Amino acid sequence: MPLKKKVLHHSDRVNEEIARELMYIIKEVKDPRVSGCLVSITRTETTADLKYCKIHYSVMNGDASEVKKGLKSALGFIRHELSSRLDLRNTPELNFVYDEGMEHGARIAQILKNI
Repeated sequence: MPLKKKVLHHSDRVNEEIARELMYIIKEVKDPRVSGCLVSITRTETTADLKYCKIHYSVMNGDASEVKKGLKSALGFIRHELSSRLDLRNTPELNFVYDEGMEHGARIAQILKNI
């Protein structure tokens, strides 16, 4: 029996491509607030017209508020790199949103470990 391929909607494919490229681009950011810790893209949400993209990220071994400042400072570089790497009609305005999910999961795991 043949395997079914997952059918991706256009927006799903764009979100996946943006997330994948951002993982590489963020590693190139020279701002010490960003380069000094591990930043992971957990999800991206792009509007249908590709004008805006909300990027959810998590931070390991770093201060999330400082990382957000560093990402905001490097926004021009990040958007320019994204534009040069992806063939999109529009390069969306980027908005970084801290994702507390991993931090919450780590706290729960620690509580369960202590029980």
